[in-house]
Amino acid sequence: MKIFFRRIHLYLGLTAGLVITISCLTGALLVFEKELTEAFNHDRYYVTPAGERLSLDKVAALVKEQVPGAGISRMQIFADPARTIQVTLEEGRKGSKKEAAGEKKGPKENTSPMGNGEKAPKKGKGRIAFVNPYTGEIVELYSYSKTFYYKVFSLHRWLLAGDTGKAITGASTLIFVFILITGIILWWPKTRNIFKQRIKVKWDGGWKRLNHDLHIVLGFYAAIFLFVSAFTGLTWSYEWFSNGLYAVLHTSPKPVAAPSSAPAEIINSKSITFEAALASVQQTAPGAVFYALSAPKDSTAAFMVSLLPAHTLNEAATTTYYLDQFNGKVLKSETFAQRNLGQKVRSTIKPLHTGAIFGTASKIFALIIALLGVTFPTTGTIMWINRTRKKKKSVKAPVRAREAEPAPAA
Repeated sequence: MKIFFRRIHLYLGLTAGLVITISCLTGALLVFEKELTEAFNHDRYYVTPAGERLSLDKVAALVKEQVPGAGISRMQIFADPARTIQVTLEEGRKGSKKEAAGEKKGPKENTSPMGNGEKAPKKGKGRIAFVNPYTGEIVELYSYSKTFYYKVFSLHRWLLAGDTGKAITGASTLIFVFILITGIILWWPKTRNIFKQRIKVKWDGGWKRLNHDLHIVLGFYAAIFLFVSAFTGLTWSYEWFSNGLYAVLHTSPKPVAAPSSAPAEIINSKSITFEAALASVQQTAPGAVFYALSAPKDSTAAFMVSLLPAHTLNEAATTTYYLDQFNGKVLKSETFAQRNLGQKVRSTIKPLHTGAIFGTASKIFALIIALLGVTFPTTGTIMWINRTRKKKKSVKAPVRAREAEPAPAA
């Protein structure tokens, strides 16, 4: 039976090995995207505090002056007084000029992999303006689709090849799940002595033994975590897989419909400002890491404010407030704990996949696992080549032995 699983493991590995290597390598590069992006672009994210912050509405007005014709759909303000304000610009429902000029379509997800609440522009929406909160000056107009990390993300998700690449990475991820399962079956020891050999790398062995142990032993330790990464990745690759997951859990990831903003007789009233919405939520939930305010999309929609409570390990555990856009009254609030199981699972998939689930410590661990994942297709291929050569030598040896035997006497 193990011969059967060994062949399945081998053939699947040879089929998807290259894509798995690329996925793990790019995944490793993306683990600390947020930290590295902020480190190499410090002036985009941080300014020197000087005096009092401008009101959000003053900032919005100054941004509109600097980017004529742009609307504002979202503003994100941080508790850190040195952080810039991130303003998502609405630059036309039919796409910006740059999109019309042939800029490549970005990911369908509406957030970047940075995991810092930063929004990646959707088609039909504009760029992000990073604004000095004390002067209202735009520090940088930012488009995620033009960054190095967007290229890495595109390579990770769809091999820079659109729907075709997405299909290939999805199939390879599904194959990877079966590779990991068959790998555990092949690893499973029959005796205690074999078990001891398969949980410890023999560092002083020959290069073939070392390659064998790097694949077998480290593969065992990394398998469960790579399985989690592949499993969560499949929820983005295949709609049927995602739907099946929630069906098994007997839950739904869809949020409850947002409450309406006001009765019909006051529909013509003036909507509250960004500053008023922020003040309303801060009275109830002060001291958040950040507040992200999304303007109502129409005359009946609520003003939505999402915040990340302090001392939260990952940025999926946000709290959302829905405000009446005309009087600022809180219509509904929902913490992470109050979400249904499906919503919690959906919010947790990304930090599980990226390793951000428990903060920096789990990110470091995820980086190590991803780098190990890069090596397994190579070490496995080397093992296969070594076995093939060994078989050829064992076949040739009896033939040579027979040729060397003296001819029988007449």
